[in-house]
Amino acid sequence: MADFSIKRQARLRREFLYRKSLEDRYARMQKKKDTIKSSIQEGSEIPNHLKKKAISLMENGEWDDEGPRLAAELGGEDNDIDDEYRWAGVNDPKIVLTTSRDPSSKLKAFAKEIKLLFPNCQRINRGGNETKQLIEACRANDVTDFIIVHETRGRPDGLIICHLPFGPTSYFTLNDVVMRHDIPDIGTMSEQYPQLLFNNFKTKLAERTMNVLKYLFPVPKPSSTRVVSFTNYDDWILFRQHMYKKVDGGKTYELSEIGPRFSMHLYKIIRGTLEQVQAAEVEYDKKSHLNTQRKRMLFSSEDPW
Repeated sequence: MADFSIKRQARLRREFLYRKSLEDRYARMQKKKDTIKSSIQEGSEIPNHLKKKAISLMENGEWDDEGPRLAAELGGEDNDIDDEYRWAGVNDPKIVLTTSRDPSSKLKAFAKEIKLLFPNCQRINRGGNETKQLIEACRANDVTDFIIVHETRGRPDGLIICHLPFGPTSYFTLNDVVMRHDIPDIGTMSEQYPQLLFNNFKTKLAERTMNVLKYLFPVPKPSSTRVVSFTNYDDWILFRQHMYKKVDGGKTYELSEIGPRFSMHLYKIIRGTLEQVQAAEVEYDKKSHLNTQRKRMLFSSEDPW
């Protein structure tokens, strides 16, 4: 039975990667067609690398279906790189949270607060279990996301979010971690499904990161008074959590922070799950953007304030 399950997972993974390769191929071809069309409309010269294939590409382009593009512009589902989250929102996410091995007391306390942050989240002790064993157990129990928090010398400094069953896996650096008991006049932690606010996520990479974070939360009720905010500033994602209530007869609103606070910085995304890190395709890696003369803003060039 175990061998059958392993073979089935391998087959589903191959089919998933094949669909991805087709999508990438179609996206490259469509980009060439759009370049040729814009050159013809503007009366400019067609790029040299497209001149030989320009006629055949334009002939094929006459039969292109505009439906998917129009659906994406109107806010419908787009069959692109984010189709791992195609069914997100239909069912509530099911999350398993754990820590690195031999966690300190501070990391354990931080993991407890992260568990309260995500609805439908279950925290487990890492013990001596390997990553592969944990991922297989999560797949067998229909877990949608697997999260690991890491530390350095008792300071939480890493967060890994692995979407199941096929990925992606996103790696974040954590900084400026302030736990609930360190915030003065802290409010009580609500169990309501939170409203989500994403500020200053402008680029394609930013939208990809936003989807990774957004689909960790279930769809809230309109009456929910719990608010979770993610604000991008200088490619750092500032996390805050508040409760609000109406005052003065509903004319104004009063915010109370319920914590925790921390900053996140994305440094890697792979198109696979955590145990496939050696074989999976790297979608984004911060290292490839370090040797630039002028610092590049990868999420947005605007100031959120």
